[in-house]
Amino acid sequence: MLKKNPIMFSLHFLALFLLFLDHANPQPHDQEQAILLRLKQHWQNPSSLDRWTPSSSSHCTWPGVACTNNSITQLLLDNKNIPGTIPPFISDLKNLEVLNFSNNSIIGKFPEVVYNFSKLEILDLSQNYFVGTIPDGIDSLSRLSYLNLCANNFTGNIPAAIGRIPELRTLYLHNNLFNGTFPAEIGKLSKLEELYMAHNGFLPSKLPSSFTQLKKLRVLWMSEANLIGEIPQMIGEMVALEHLDLSMNELTGSIPNGLFMLKNLKVLFLYKNLLSGQIPQVVEALNSIVIDLSQNNLTGTIPVDFGKLDKLSGLSLFLNQLSGKIPESIGRLPALKEFRLFSNNLSGPIPPDLGRYSSLEGFQVASNRLTGNLPEYLCHGGSLTGVVAFDNKLGGELPKSLENCNSLLTVRISNNAFFGNIPVGLWTALNLQQLMISDNLFTGELPNEVSTSLSLLEISNNKFSGSISIEGNSWRNLVVFKASNNQFTGTIPLELTALPNLTVLLLDKNQLTGALPSDIISWKSLTTLNLSQNQLSGQIPEEIATLPHLLELDLSENQFSGQIPPQLGLLRPTYLNLSSNHLVGKIPAEYENAAYSSSFLNNPGICASRPLQYLKVCFSRPQKSSKTSIPLLALILSALITAFLLALLFAFIIIRVHWKRNHRSDSEWKFINFHRLNFTESNILSGLTESNLIGSGGSGKVYRVAANGSSVVAVKRIWNNRPLEKKLEKEFLAEVEILSTIRHLNIVKLLCCAVSDNSKLLVYEYLMNHSLDQWLHTARRSNSASASVNHHTGLAKWALRHMQEGKTIVDALDEEITEPCYVDEMSNVFLLGVFCTSEVPSARPHMKEVLQILHGRNHPLVYGAKNNGSEYDSTPLLKNSKRERQSESDSTLASDN
Repeated sequence: MLKKNPIMFSLHFLALFLLFLDHANPQPHDQEQAILLRLKQHWQNPSSLDRWTPSSSSHCTWPGVACTNNSITQLLLDNKNIPGTIPPFISDLKNLEVLNFSNNSIIGKFPEVVYNFSKLEILDLSQNYFVGTIPDGIDSLSRLSYLNLCANNFTGNIPAAIGRIPELRTLYLHNNLFNGTFPAEIGKLSKLEELYMAHNGFLPSKLPSSFTQLKKLRVLWMSEANLIGEIPQMIGEMVALEHLDLSMNELTGSIPNGLFMLKNLKVLFLYKNLLSGQIPQVVEALNSIVIDLSQNNLTGTIPVDFGKLDKLSGLSLFLNQLSGKIPESIGRLPALKEFRLFSNNLSGPIPPDLGRYSSLEGFQVASNRLTGNLPEYLCHGGSLTGVVAFDNKLGGELPKSLENCNSLLTVRISNNAFFGNIPVGLWTALNLQQLMISDNLFTGELPNEVSTSLSLLEISNNKFSGSISIEGNSWRNLVVFKASNNQFTGTIPLELTALPNLTVLLLDKNQLTGALPSDIISWKSLTTLNLSQNQLSGQIPEEIATLPHLLELDLSENQFSGQIPPQLGLLRPTYLNLSSNHLVGKIPAEYENAAYSSSFLNNPGICASRPLQYLKVCFSRPQKSSKTSIPLLALILSALITAFLLALLFAFIIIRVHWKRNHRSDSEWKFINFHRLNFTESNILSGLTESNLIGSGGSGKVYRVAANGSSVVAVKRIWNNRPLEKKLEKEFLAEVEILSTIRHLNIVKLLCCAVSDNSKLLVYEYLMNHSLDQWLHTARRSNSASASVNHHTGLAKWALRHMQEGKTIVDALDEEITEPCYVDEMSNVFLLGVFCTSEVPSARPHMKEVLQILHGRNHPLVYGAKNNGSEYDSTPLLKNSKRERQSESDSTLASDN
C-alpha cells in the first residue's frame, strides 16, 4: 500500500521524524517546570512570580515564559522586582533564544552562565546592579543580535571579543563605570545599526577610524566618553547615519565637511567640545531636525545653507565666537521651534520673519551686537515661551505679538535701547513668570494688575513714572521687585507691604514721599530692602525689627527723623545704611562696632555710648540734683590720687633697694689673696671707674687700675644675676684657688679675687699692650729650648715623633723647673697630653683612664695601646701636696744611701 502511494509514505516518514525530534531536542516538560520553580525559590518568591505554581497549567503559560514546541525559548522577566543573583542552574534551559532580566535588582558579576546558551539571540541585563568586568568568551554567543548591558556598574575594558559577534545589530553599553578602553574591533561588526557607549569614564581615546566602516550604523551615541583628538574625516562615509552624538567630550579640530553631506542625518550633537574653525558652508543634510554645535570655539559665519533645512526644529549655536549676520532665510524655516544663538559676536538685524512661518517656542539671542527691532511675529504661532535678548543694541518698541502671548514664561530684554510703553497685554500674560526689562528707555506707569504668575519683576533704570498702585491679588506671588532709578512719585502703598513672598524690594533713586508704612509684618521673607535716595520722612518704624530674614537695609539719603528704634538692634544685617537723614539719639548698642561704623554718616544728632569712628560719644545729663554727683566725683578723684601716690612710693622703694644692692660699701666685699700684695682693697675698689675701663663683654667689664701708684693690675668685674648661694660661692673660690697656683709663661698670674652679693672681681697682673694671641703666635722669646719647638702649635707632633724614635723629650721642659725628682713625672704628664691629642680619636684614652693614670692606677707605655697591668703597678703622676713629693724624694735618697 505504501509502495503504491509514495506521497503517503513520505508523509508517514516525516511524521515519524518530527516525533523523533520532539523527543530528542526539547527537555521534558516536568524538568523545565522544576527549573522555573527553583528560580522562583532562589529569588525568594517575589510577588511578581506568584502564578508560577506547580498546580497551575503548563509552565509555558506562566508570566514571562514563552515556549516553542512545548520548550522554553524566551524568559522575559523584565521589571519583576527580582533580587539576588542569576543561579548557574539556569543554564539547564538549553533552548533559550531570548533572555531579558532588565530593570530588576540583580547583583553580582556578569553571569558567565549565559555563555552556555548557544541559541541566544537577545540578551538584556540592563538597569541592574552588576559589577566587575565583562569576561572574555562573549563571542561564543554567535547568534546574538541584541546585547543590552546599560545602566549597570561594569568596570574595566570592553572586551575585544564583542567585535567578533557577527550577527550583532544593537549594542548598548552606556551609563556604566567602564574605566578602561573600548576596542577598535567594534568597527568589524558589519551588521551593527545602533552603538551606545555614552556616559562612561573611558581612558582618553580617539574615535577609532574603523568605526567609519560601519556602513549600516544609524545611531552612534558616545557623549561624555572622554573622547579626544579630531573627528575622523571619513565619518562622511557612514551613509546610514541618522543620529550622531559626540557631545561633552574634548574633541578638537574642525568639523569634517562630509558630516553635513550625510543625506540621512537627522540629529547632530557636537556641543561642549573644543572644536574650532568654521562651520562647513555646504549643507546637504536636508533631513536634519536638530543641530547643536554650542559651547565650542567655532568662528566664522552661520551657513546660509541652514536656510534650506525645512525639517530643522532646533538650532543651537550659543557660546561660540560666530560673527556676521544671521541669514534671513533661517527666519522662514517652517519647522523651527528652538532658536538659540546667545553669547556670540553676531551683528546686524534679527531675521524679520522669524516666527511668522513656524510655531517658535524658544528665542535666545542675548549677549551679541544685534541691532534693529525685535521681529514682529515672534509669538505669531502662539507657542513662544521665552524672549531672551538682553545685552544687545536692540531698540524700538516691543512687538504687538507679545501683547496677547499667553504662552510666555520669560521676557529678558535688559540692557538695550527699547523705548515706549509696555504693551498692556504683556503685563497680564497668563503664564508670565519673569519680566526683566531693566536698563532701557521705557516710559509709562505701572499697571494696577499684573499676571498672577509673575514672581520676578525687574524694571530698574528706565523712565517709568507715576505712583505705585497695587490693586487686587494679582501681585501676591511676587518674589523680586526691582524698580530702582525711575521717576516714581507718591507714597509707598500699603498694599505693597502685604506681599507675603517678597524677598527683594528695590525702590531707591525715585521720588517717593511720605512715611514708611508700619504695617510691614507680612514681609516675613524679605532679605533686601533698599529705599535710599528718595524723600521719605517720619520715623523709622520699629516693625522692621520683626523681619526675621532681613540681611540688607538701606534707608540712606531720605528725610527720616527721630530716634533709631532700639528694637532694630535685634537684626543682624550684613549691610546697614541709615546715612544722610535727620536721625538723633544713641544708636542701638548692637551696632557699636567697626562693622557698622559707616552706617550712620551725616546724621548730626546721632551718637554712640563709646568712641567709634565717624560717631561722637553721647553725654547724658542725669536728672537728679548735683548734690549727689559732686561728692561722688570728689571721692573718685581722691581714690585715684591715693592710688597714684602709693604706686609712686612703691616704685621709690624698689629703686632704692636696687641702687643699694648695686652700690655696696667696701666692707661688704670679701677679698682672698693668693700672693703677697703691695696694694690694698680700697686701691682696687676706688679704681673701678668708667675712666679706667679698657674692655667689656657679655658677663662683665675689665679695668686698668693703678694699685699703689707704681704697680698696675687688670681687674675683671663679673656681674651676678642674683646673689650667690654659699655652696656656689665655695665652688667658685675653690676653682679660683686652683687657677692661682698655675705657673706658666702663657698664663697671666691671678693675684687675688673678691666676692660680693652682686659681682666678683678677678685681679691679674697687667700685661701692657699685649694679647694672648700676640703672645702665642707672634712674639719670640729666648729660652734654652730646642729650636724645633719655637712654634708651640707643632709641639705635640714633635713630642710624638721623638717618642716613636725613642728619644727623650727633656728638651721641651722648662729649665727652671727641670729637677731630677720631677723629670719623670713631667715627662709622663707630657706624654699623657700627647696621647690625649692624638689625631686618631680611637687612640685617645677615656677620661676615666686619664684619671687612673694621674692617680697612678694605669700607665701608658705604648702609644695607641692601653696597659692592663695591676691597678697599683706604677707611681702616681700627680701628688696631692708638696709634702708628699718631698717625702718621696727623701725616701729615694735614703734608699740610695
